[in-house]
Amino acid sequence: MDELVGPRLYSCYKCRNQVSLHDDIISKAFQGRKGRAFLFSHAMNIVLGAKEDRHLMTGLHTVADIYCGDCHEVLGWKYERAYVASQKYKEGKFILEKSKIVKENW
Repeated sequence: MDELVGPRLYSCYKCRNQVSLHDDIISKAFQGRKGRAFLFSHAMNIVLGAKEDRHLMTGLHTVADIYCGDCHEVLGWKYERAYVASQKYKEGKFILEKSKIVKENW
């Protein structure tokens, strides 16, 4: 009998709390604070920090840091607002830093 395997997930590297589905990746070509990052359409089991304006590589954005809902490790940020028209597609999306997440069910 074949073993049932759930969806491919990404989890917090520190506590293994599930934070996003592989199917929710929009792009793997993003830059985080400390290296490569992924843009996701959704995230789960996270806590949002305060909104703040940040000058990122693609211009000014209003962002909120995202924290693991269990261990409170900073995992990335959520784009709340983009001030440059070409960057509006990021609004409401999540950046998870590759160094802060691990693959599950692969």
